[in-house]
Amino acid sequence: MTATTMKAPRLKAHREISDTNLLLAITVLVFFALYLSAVIFLGGGFTKPQNFLNILNNNASLIVLSCGMSIVMITGGIDISVGAVTSLVCMAGAVNLERQGGSVLTVLLIGLGIGLLFGLVQGYLVAYLEIQPFIVSLAGMFFAKGMTTIVSKEPIRVTSEGFLAVKDTRILVPGLGSNNKLGQYIPAYVEVGVVIALLAVVLLFCLLRWTKLGRAFYAVGGNNQSANMLGINVRRTKFLAHILCSLLAGLGGILYFLHVGSGDVANGAGDEMNAIASSIIGGTLLTGGVGNVAGTFFGVMSLNTIKRIVSSLGFDEAWWSNITVAAMLCLFLVIQSIVLMRKNTGGREGGK
Repeated sequence: MTATTMKAPRLKAHREISDTNLLLAITVLVFFALYLSAVIFLGGGFTKPQNFLNILNNNASLIVLSCGMSIVMITGGIDISVGAVTSLVCMAGAVNLERQGGSVLTVLLIGLGIGLLFGLVQGYLVAYLEIQPFIVSLAGMFFAKGMTTIVSKEPIRVTSEGFLAVKDTRILVPGLGSNNKLGQYIPAYVEVGVVIALLAVVLLFCLLRWTKLGRAFYAVGGNNQSANMLGINVRRTKFLAHILCSLLAGLGGILYFLHVGSGDVANGAGDEMNAIASSIIGGTLLTGGVGNVAGTFFGVMSLNTIKRIVSSLGFDEAWWSNITVAAMLCLFLVIQSIVLMRKNTGGREGGK
């Protein structure tokens, strides 16, 4: 192997990292532009720090789900079962607490166990039997929805004191409180789930950026054959990506459960689509090889900021939010296409 051919993978990896950083920068700029515009032109609740923190409080689960989705998408796959897994975890947790005398610890074990089981099965089917990930996760979605109904058809409101104590815990954020209409100072806060979600983002960021497994995810998503030539076990990498995604879906289900405090077949409905949208807005390419969980985090924030802006403008009907989200997706898909054209042009120039 010549020195020129040895440099090629390094140049390609550098290009992919540059694309990732470029899309991340665009996502961050879009989020701050959206929020700053809301503060300037709409004012009201947007000027209060608690409004920003409430986006985190309401979407801690989605942040975790979207990060898991990004990891699978980086490897060139997809998982549309995460919303149904969230619903199953919530219902199983509610039944365990209310009918089986469970605790917060057992709910945690049940949630992660369900996620691990889905990851093992779906990961094996995708990685080792080479079945399309969309078909596998579609089957997983229907299975999880059916199992949720089998566990309980009726909504279950949790009354366990230990669980409610954790659910109602508020972590104060110093210096960000505000005065209400009566002049009383109300401290700003975040829920426990937000701390867990942010910790997950940091750990996954480190995993993707500084570990061998993280580099393998990018290599497999970029080109399976090139990854094989570099000595990467492509099947095992895809398998681990799906396991990690489903484990995060289980964790996301636990955070959703901590936020709503009940089990319901409607829990997590549509979260798989929101997770995919957040990943795309966050700079994860559908074709794989490029993405960043930091960008995914800002993708979640941007997605929910635009929904709040639409609602503040008086368009409360659900279809207005859907239309706006669709417009954002189209915008970011166009941006991604431009990045892909840039990468392909660079590749052709490098080959001359």
